Amino acid sequence: MSDNWDDRPAPAVAPVASDETPAPADADSKTSRHVGRYLLLAVLVLVGGAYVAGYFLTGSRLPADTTIGGVDVSGASPAEARRTLESTLGQRTDREIELTYGKKTFTIKPADAGLALDVDRSVAEAGGARSWDPRDMVALLTGGKDHPPALDVDEPALESAIAAISESVDQEVVEPQITFPDATPKARQPKAGLVVTRSDTADAVRAAYLVSDEPVEVRTAPVEPTVDADGLAAAMTQIAEPAVSGPVTLQVGDTSVPLPVTAYAPALTVQVVDGSLAPVLDPEKLAQPLTDSTTGIGTKAVDATVVIKDGKPVVVPGKEGLGLQPEEMATALVPALTRTGAERSVTVEAKVVQPQFTTADAEALKITEKVGEFTTTFPYAEYRNINQGRAAELMDGTLVKPGETFSFNDVVGERTVANGFTTGTVINGGVFREELGGGVSQVATTMYNAGFFGGMDDVEHHPHAFYIDRYPVGREATVYFGSLDLRWKNPTDYGVLVRSYVKKSTPSSAGEMHVELWSTKVWDKIEAGASPRRNGRAPGTQYDDTDRCVPQGPVAGFDIDIYRTFFKDGKKAKSETDTANYQAADRVVCGKKPKPKDD
Repeated sequence: MSDNWDDRPAPAVAPVASDETPAPADADSKTSRHVGRYLLLAVLVLVGGAYVAGYFLTGSRLPADTTIGGVDVSGASPAEARRTLESTLGQRTDREIELTYGKKTFTIKPADAGLALDVDRSVAEAGGARSWDPRDMVALLTGGKDHPPALDVDEPALESAIAAISESVDQEVVEPQITFPDATPKARQPKAGLVVTRSDTADAVRAAYLVSDEPVEVRTAPVEPTVDADGLAAAMTQIAEPAVSGPVTLQVGDTSVPLPVTAYAPALTVQVVDGSLAPVLDPEKLAQPLTDSTTGIGTKAVDATVVIKDGKPVVVPGKEGLGLQPEEMATALVPALTRTGAERSVTVEAKVVQPQFTTADAEALKITEKVGEFTTTFPYAEYRNINQGRAAELMDGTLVKPGETFSFNDVVGERTVANGFTTGTVINGGVFREELGGGVSQVATTMYNAGFFGGMDDVEHHPHAFYIDRYPVGREATVYFGSLDLRWKNPTDYGVLVRSYVKKSTPSSAGEMHVELWSTKVWDKIEAGASPRRNGRAPGTQYDDTDRCVPQGPVAGFDIDIYRTFFKDGKKAKSETDTANYQAADRVVCGKKPKPKDD
């Protein structure tokens, strides 16, 4: 045994238990976390339960203070709300919607615009359907709001209804333009347009349907011209005025030809091109004046035509010419129009020029036979021989292509001395007067009847104010340049050639006015008929002490229907009715009305 105590092991000491011994730190932390989790879980369970309960509550009834299109459905069940809407808004589904623009009023029928009430969706969107949206759940407790009715809309039908209104409201924008009547610049000022904003108007219609009695204002937006008034003023000084300042010299080989302003001015416009005003020449309008003004260059082309020879239609071939090409000239001239001095010239080349109306064009009209004709007679009067003969001369040889419209005033022109007419008797204001062109209405009447029996479409005709017995009753026409015209349209696939001539009257014989229409027959025959005269009107007496007085006898007035019947393959194909209204023609006495005698 060793005496060294330090070498002995220390005695073991047993731990002593005590209430003051601290618990381990990690144990407290674990306990807190568990408690927090349990609390959070409990809250989630409560919230989730409330949320699920809220879901099942939604759709059972609508929120308090809820209206649909102004109809109170507060707290109602979905079924009750649907019945309420059907009995209220459902009564308004066919009510027309009124729209206004300025003083214009329009109406839209809901069925035509594809508008209908969707009751189920209206109730659902107002809270009548189950929802996971917390806001819908809260609304059940706090109250709702006014909801618009849900609509079933046929969008194309609504767009079509708004488009129909647009046709009456839209105002086309007027772009500035400069034309050159009488070779003088004439400006057309720009003007803003207006268009209906269709989507906005459609939205307004949807919003008003079922819920408003007030007219819906048509929504519009302005459309500004591309070039304003300042731009037009600049174009007038920079383009238009220089363009007509003098002739343009055409250099064709060794020949120089001055092209006068009058040759190109009718074909010239200054118009908006690619956002700015620029000069434009129309080749078609340039063709004839160009040919007439450059007769020293080459030879003029001759148009083909159709003539009646030995009682048959014959195509007279067109002839080529040598001259300037309108299309090339229209392009080449434009840059020179704003130049001055020696630079105001164009070098061009003479080329073969085709007729504007070729032999092939004439043959394609297939004019083969007479399809309509009419003759009227007239008493001797030299002014009738002159005026009717001149009108017939101007009409003779006129070709009316398929789909084109014959206009008496366009073909014959104004009845002036310069145009070959003289003074004669006309009806003006219901009485006879002396004016230029008297008797020309007989030419119009004869033409009208030729067109009537030739199957032409009546576009415009005006019976005389009172009936003249040398004309077919109800089938006659008067004309007055600038106001009354005779027009018919060629509805066939063939051309129509007019042949017209006058057999002059003499002191011992009546004159004859003849009009024939040549084409290819479409109808076997066309017959005319008339109703009995009705609504008789008695004439009176009037006195005229002016130097223009022409005495006339009284003529009774009446109304009459005229029938035109078309036959094809031996059967009636169609018929037309036209009504002529004749006023009574008073007896006219030249002089002052006599004073009544005293008793």
